[in-house]
Amino acid sequence: MTTPAKSSPDTPSIPDPTPPAPAPGSSAPVPTPSGGRSWARRWLADLGPAVLAYLVLRLICLAVLAVFARLAGTPLTAALTDFDAGWYVGIATGGYDEAIPVKPDGSLASTNLAFFPLFPALIALFNPVLPGGAAISGVIVSWIAGLFAAAGLAAIGLHLRDRRTGIALAAVWAVLPHALVQSMGYSETLFTALAAWSLWALLRHRWLTAGLLCVLAGLTRPTGGALAVAVGLAALLAVIQNRGRFTRGGWRPWLAGALSPLGMLSFIAWVGLRLGQPDGYFRVQGDAWGMAFDGGFYTLKTLKAILTDSQPLALYMATAVLAVAVLLLVLAFTERLPWPLLVYAAVVLALALGGEGYYHSKSRLLMPAFPLLIPVAYALARARIPQLAVVVAALTALSAWFGSYLALVWEYSP
Repeated sequence: MTTPAKSSPDTPSIPDPTPPAPAPGSSAPVPTPSGGRSWARRWLADLGPAVLAYLVLRLICLAVLAVFARLAGTPLTAALTDFDAGWYVGIATGGYDEAIPVKPDGSLASTNLAFFPLFPALIALFNPVLPGGAAISGVIVSWIAGLFAAAGLAAIGLHLRDRRTGIALAAVWAVLPHALVQSMGYSETLFTALAAWSLWALLRHRWLTAGLLCVLAGLTRPTGGALAVAVGLAALLAVIQNRGRFTRGGWRPWLAGALSPLGMLSFIAWVGLRLGQPDGYFRVQGDAWGMAFDGGFYTLKTLKAILTDSQPLALYMATAVLAVAVLLLVLAFTERLPWPLLVYAAVVLALALGGEGYYHSKSRLLMPAFPLLIPVAYALARARIPQLAVVVAALTALSAWFGSYLALVWEYSP
């Protein structure tokens, strides 16, 4: 039976449930090697197939979009750099607004102060050396982040069971219905990469790595709060388990827990200082963008409308994704996944369900909740090659078709 790497005496362990036994004939995960070329070769052998599978699937979906975009007379680059991508480019090239804009009727207009800074900072960093301008740089950064995200998912799958699980997890994530945004200048891929590697470090008791990556994730999307909860709770339990001692490395979980919320809180504080209001960020979210947290009232109200009146396809797909996500969370609990993964996924799902506004984007907001896909990855890893090929082909066709619909037909952000 595969178990996580043992922690040293100075590194308190996380009380995880024991992962399920690997399927017969599967390769068990091995500790991370520690030296030079062997380290690089081992990582390439373990994670390379998953990254390659992810890249091939995303290229297939992109090729389908390119064909339909040509038929529609829409430049492919325009389809990949619209909506939120434009906001990020604006921040990268012109900085943040000094204040919340006001409409002629006196109401607050949308402002770029709602967008977290790490992704536009990377666009600004690479724009001078990448071709095509800032908008294309955002797409390239997103694609690179997607490769790191696929590697992180593969590492978690390998840690939990075996290499096939990691490949399946990365492949399924690549062909989600809203995976189009993984090819756009959006921040979901960057956040997922940081969250995956932070959780991987957490599962292997690498506290400082988990905490630092959590800081970066908190500077990428507000969903960083879900990761901070998982890292912070794990650190707290480790501190309690270690009886609060700082000696023999016992300070590491203390530091990881303290670091975990700093990325998100620092940006929220900065927005408050910029606007001269302590609650400035929440005014931006609620008053300018209409995205306050209402505990799910808006979601239930919209769901009722969807079930009683004719609605656009995007809303039906969002509803289906939300329903499947709830089911997958239940399945994830039955699979006895390590609890930090469950906590992270549950909080991401709660934020999506409880948020007001933009119902059609809720399934996109769930994209970083990759632990929900682990039960699917377990099943695919046990499947025979023909069965696996049929399932992946069907999911890829759905993702390519729906992604083309979102990019070329749907009039709002994916």
